[in-house]
Amino acid sequence: MRIGELAERVGVSTRALRYYENQGLLSSSRTSGGQRVYAPVAADRVRLIRELYTAGLSSTLIADLLPAIDDKHIGPALLARLLEERARTATKVAELQAAELRLDTLIRLATSAGNGACPTTLDQTHGENTAA
Repeated sequence: MRIGELAERVGVSTRALRYYENQGLLSSSRTSGGQRVYAPVAADRVRLIRELYTAGLSSTLIADLLPAIDDKHIGPALLARLLEERARTATKVAELQAAELRLDTLIRLATSAGNGACPTTLDQTHGENTAA
């Protein structure tokens, strides 16, 4: 299938498909006129690539990971990299949860009528409205 067909089938731009190919994540053959032609399995590959990007993985890691997925075996070095990525994601989640608590504090302060002075830090007010 041609690049436009693949892009429409999987819901990505042709630019994204070219990027995936440039990064070594996707392959195509060329017509005599130089147009890209993808095998039918390319749609599944692009969906997998998008899932891996959504998981927060870099194109470099994805390029290393795809052959391991194809072989159905992830070696120790690659596993270590995935564990590092998971730890990084867990840190981001914790930071987002803390940001959510601070926003909850601001919302609570903004919606309560005159409950005292603003706190010196939002971290003081998790669970109670402490004036500084």
